[in-house]
Amino acid sequence: MALRGKPTKIEDVAERANVSIMSVSRALRGVEGVSEATRTKILKIARQMSYVPNSAARSLAVANSNLIGISLPTFAGEVFADVLNGMRRTFDTAGYSTVIDTTEYNPEAELNWIRRLLAWQPAAIILTGIHHHPETRRLLQAAPVPVLEIWDHTDDPIDINVGINHFAVGEALGRYAVSLGYRKPAYVGTPIGHDLRADARYTGVKRVFEDACGIDVMIAPTSFDNAFIVGSNGTEALLHDNPPDVIFYLNDLMAFGGLMKCQTRGLHVPADIGLIGFNGLAVLSVLPLTLTTIETPRRQMGVIGAQKLLAKMNGISTERSIELPVKLRPGQSTRAQ
Repeated sequence: MALRGKPTKIEDVAERANVSIMSVSRALRGVEGVSEATRTKILKIARQMSYVPNSAARSLAVANSNLIGISLPTFAGEVFADVLNGMRRTFDTAGYSTVIDTTEYNPEAELNWIRRLLAWQPAAIILTGIHHHPETRRLLQAAPVPVLEIWDHTDDPIDINVGINHFAVGEALGRYAVSLGYRKPAYVGTPIGHDLRADARYTGVKRVFEDACGIDVMIAPTSFDNAFIVGSNGTEALLHDNPPDVIFYLNDLMAFGGLMKCQTRGLHVPADIGLIGFNGLAVLSVLPLTLTTIETPRRQMGVIGAQKLLAKMNGISTERSIELPVKLRPGQSTRAQ
């Protein structure tokens, strides 16, 4: 262990963790070569010993005081690209740079990224969603770094939050479908538990049909794949026996895939079956009919979130939690029954 009053060296961390100096270096840099258990142990000891890798790293940390870290679940599709575009222009104008990581909806991956990012002493951190590893919340609440959570909404954020209420979105879609007379609903998305925001929307739809009609919502067996393929395959599975009269999709891309499958099966939308998407994506403009969907304020969310975060970074008081409205956009893919 380092002597009192002297900086901790990498040798001190290695000795305390009972590993090689190379293992400490690999763990701190987040590269392969050590197990997750060993990496976690080394990072914990390094934090306890207030270890800074070297003078160059300390200089880098100071230089990165204008760096904002952004964690997204995926780069696929245009949803998070729209949110990101709204944020980055605002940050660029204010003189801040951004570094982006993807978690693939894995809370452990998000936590490990946050630990590595905090070693750089960023100006702020942005997370997607409000559901994180328990250690993430404790770590960020103890760190002197402003945190913004986007896309989902909560009244109890880590720091500040700008998002939408996904459960309420599901309820709105469910009420609309019920009002049209649909009574055999189904859902196509990724497996339950993968995307908690999508799960909340499904739960909202399910709650409405249960309360209004005493009807359950069928779930198509799906896998992790391209959204168009998931939409197509999920729709195919639902059409075999006792097909539904309306299908809700996790997003518009899956609804696109579902529409193509219906057409190849000779089904007419909405005469034979109704289709409902989510997000109001630009890709809908190429469909042969307008899709019933929920339009989400993705770019606005990015801009407002960035503005609120900049205010917090500059010591200006701001709202802790902002719920943005969404817009139900009825289309030609549904009709009164």
